[in-house]
Amino acid sequence: MPRSKEIQNQMRKRIIELYQFGKGYKAISKALGLQRTTVRAIIHKWRKHGTVENLPRSGRPTKITPRAQRQLIQEVTKDPTTTSKELQASLASVKVSVHDSTIRKRLGKNGLHGRVPRRKPLLSKKNIKARLSFARKHLDDPQDFWDNTLWTDETKVELFGRCVSHYVWRICNTAFQKKNIIPTVKYGGGSVMVWGCFAASGPGRHAVISGTMNSAVYQNILKENVRPSVCDLKLKRTWVLQQDNDPKHTSKSTSEWLKKNKMKTLEWPSQSPDLNPIEMLWHDLKKAVHARKPSNVADLQQF
Repeated sequence: MPRSKEIQNQMRKRIIELYQFGKGYKAISKALGLQRTTVRAIIHKWRKHGTVENLPRSGRPTKITPRAQRQLIQEVTKDPTTTSKELQASLASVKVSVHDSTIRKRLGKNGLHGRVPRRKPLLSKKNIKARLSFARKHLDDPQDFWDNTLWTDETKVELFGRCVSHYVWRICNTAFQKKNIIPTVKYGGGSVMVWGCFAASGPGRHAVISGTMNSAVYQNILKENVRPSVCDLKLKRTWVLQQDNDPKHTSKSTSEWLKKNKMKTLEWPSQSPDLNPIEMLWHDLKKAVHARKPSNVADLQQF
């Protein structure tokens, strides 16, 4: 049963006043909206000790001294990945023996809580500088610039991908019943590679990639889909093509092809976080495809 909220001193004194006026437990309880047992306990304490204040409470003294506490805080501040077991061993070296859960509680009281660390790409100083330069360059770009950007990307859609349901409603001891199991297949059971594009005005064309995609295949996809998509989406003559730094996209032959076909590209920083909003579009696409439950790669490609 959870602990109830402590009664304030003012309320305790009011209980004693009513009791001294001759009110009974039941009447006081009803008048103040308190439990009768609470009223009785407060009055019993007042009659025994002559006060309603909290009495000194006995308790086991903490083993972690102020000096040991400072040591804990210094160590985790210097290296946040230090484990509670390692901190326990560190305190043992200065003859302070405590359980590792005690260490976690003490750190928690000082505002230091164990959390799963966030992940980010490992960046060199050069990449950090390039990303910052990219952000500053485009910070004040007008909305018209982004409205006329054609975002492109490739994605792999697996036959049994991650978009299938991850939860089932079941009762205890039925986890391995057939209806409660999600079948898995090695390597996703087959997959289809898709290239697609979109702009602020809507989705453009897409292409299913057969076999391995190299620079020549990529250039052919651009040739067949980019210009028609630009026309369908009614982008202005100042439109810009966005692509990531995949080797097929930045190869010498692809760069020459883009230059020859007068396609201006948006420079893209290396090791960038996934800034391309097409990732959300891929998520919706995969979710819609898997809702139709394709049974083989041919169905997957058709859907």
